[in-house]
Amino acid sequence: MTAIALRMVEVDLLKLRKKRSTVIWALFLALVPVLIFFAVNAIQHASDPSKHGPAGGVENFHTGLRLLGGLLFGPLVAILIGVEAGTNDASAGVFRELVVTGRSRLALFASRVPAALALCWSIIIAGYALILLGTFVFAGSEPTPDGALILDGLAFLLLATGVLCVVAVGFSSLIISKPGAIIALIAWQIVATPLVSSIKSLGGGRDFVLYVALAHFSPIKLDGGKGTEISLAAGTAVAVIALWLAVFLALGAWRTRTMDA
Repeated sequence: MTAIALRMVEVDLLKLRKKRSTVIWALFLALVPVLIFFAVNAIQHASDPSKHGPAGGVENFHTGLRLLGGLLFGPLVAILIGVEAGTNDASAGVFRELVVTGRSRLALFASRVPAALALCWSIIIAGYALILLGTFVFAGSEPTPDGALILDGLAFLLLATGVLCVVAVGFSSLIISKPGAIIALIAWQIVATPLVSSIKSLGGGRDFVLYVALAHFSPIKLDGGKGTEISLAAGTAVAVIALWLAVFLALGAWRTRTMDA
């Protein structure tokens, strides 16, 4: 049974890798902003060292981590890949064929999750490697992050993008609309999240914003949303993340199990 499950995951991963437009855009979002950031800083430093410090070092490492772990680029990678995984079979018109073979509908849904995570994390790790490269190559006399910070940064990126990727798989499997899922998730991530988390009158309700819970585990202070200033207990943050995962995985699994083949 395990061998069959692994084979199903491999097939789903292969389907995702064949979606060249999605992979290219995900790589673009993970790599190009980091390249531009370090290139611009390196050029500025070379042209006027007295005014602009080295492009690398621990401070610029923090900025690079915010690029992938903040509200925009890393989450966009996770959303694109998660939505592609959740809607791939339906949009390609092969869901009925897969069901007719006798495969479990829940197994079909479940195999999408590790496949999406594998592709998402491989791209995020590539982006993080580029951050580390720029951090150390252009450090000059600036201090560099120690091993603990590097590992903590990687763990946070994998957590933040992985959770959002899984939520995207569940949500897109629920509504079975690639454009609709992408628009809704991006709108929530970029527009609604900073807005809702900044409304103080909501009180403890802001604790249930996913990004707020994820930001609790960041090794650095994340900019780009007032919700990152909300202080959560570790147990509360874990519970909120688990709730988001459980709800959207359950909804995605239910929709896959009940939809017309």
